[in-house]
Amino acid sequence: MANIKSAKKRIKVTEKKTAINRRIKDELKSIIKSYNKALAADDLVGAEELRARAEKKFMQAAAHHTISRQAASHKVSQVTKKLNAAKAAK
Repeated sequence: MANIKSAKKRIKVTEKKTAINRRIKDELKSIIKSYNKALAADDLVGAEELRARAEKKFMQAAAHHTISRQAASHKVSQVTKKLNAAKAAK
């Protein structure tokens, strides 16, 4: 345990930021899960809405440095690619 006042403060700040980042990442995972369920159920309209929502949330997470910009772009690309493949299959 830290003895210096500034080190104690940094521990508190780190715990807060960790909680925020965990909440954001959990939200991203739940959006992707619901998107995959919509694709599995052949609900292309719902999947399109979830794709737009996922893209927005990924870019916001990247802007807040929760995930890297490259990771966000990669995930958005994967989601879009899956949707396009599902549309082409119809």
